[in-house]
Amino acid sequence: MKSKILREITPLTQSDCFTLFAREKKVFDFPLHYHDEFELNFIQHARGARRIIGDHIEEIGDLELVLVGPNLQHGWFSDEHNGGIVREITIQFHRDLFDDKFLQRNQMNFIKNMFERSLRGILFSTETTQQIMPRLIRLPQQQGFDSVLELMSILHDLSISRNMRILSDSTFGNTETFSYNSRRVARIMTYLNANYDKNISLGEAARLAAMTEVAFSRFFKAKIGKTFVDTLIEIRLGHASRLLIETTHTVNEIAYKCGFNNISNFNRIFKKKKDCTPKEFRLAYTSSGTRTFI
Repeated sequence: MKSKILREITPLTQSDCFTLFAREKKVFDFPLHYHDEFELNFIQHARGARRIIGDHIEEIGDLELVLVGPNLQHGWFSDEHNGGIVREITIQFHRDLFDDKFLQRNQMNFIKNMFERSLRGILFSTETTQQIMPRLIRLPQQQGFDSVLELMSILHDLSISRNMRILSDSTFGNTETFSYNSRRVARIMTYLNANYDKNISLGEAARLAAMTEVAFSRFFKAKIGKTFVDTLIEIRLGHASRLLIETTHTVNEIAYKCGFNNISNFNRIFKKKKDCTPKEFRLAYTSSGTRTFI
């Protein structure tokens, strides 16, 4: 993969609560990237590797736990790491997993504040990481609602922990919020996630929002930060990524199942958005660790 800032389209769908990727590896080979989701990243045995979060750059120790907010660029790079086996557990979850009204409740105040600070990246103390580590390691063995409750419990304990450190001095103009704050946009996103495999037009979406196509295009871009077409493509690629990981369907079958009617166009867009081919993506995810969707 090339060295550049990559917009990652995760295989997390709107039906999922979170995804967890546990793996062991010798090098950090994923480029500097960002994505719409929150990411909690635990790393062990990577002393000497370099962490980049926003405008923050630092060499890491033997143990670390970082929470990265939506669309904040981040990455870990081998640098002075001696090449031993690194353990990594990555948890990603949607920004709207915790509804705005839910976060306003008294008992959620610490988590709400932590999410706001994560827009600049948070490094938790070694003591906190040591306490949370066994629970993160056990999390892939839990299932269903129990795993969701455990993730919420972990996030709560992190939010009240001491000596957490904000990493980035700036947010790169990051004014992200954790929900769409618009019933119209929420309705459109629900429609796109339910019908991504069909032939969806801008006109259909505009009619659903009771707006003209021109007005809807401007409104949607202002609310989401991306065009309607780019948003639809990213939803389709997210589902395609999920099928590449979880199924043995051919690339052609997956392309058509996710609304791409031309396999060449699918391969070209996938390569452009993810900086690798669908086959390379499948190999990277299925050969290097365990991916769990809850």
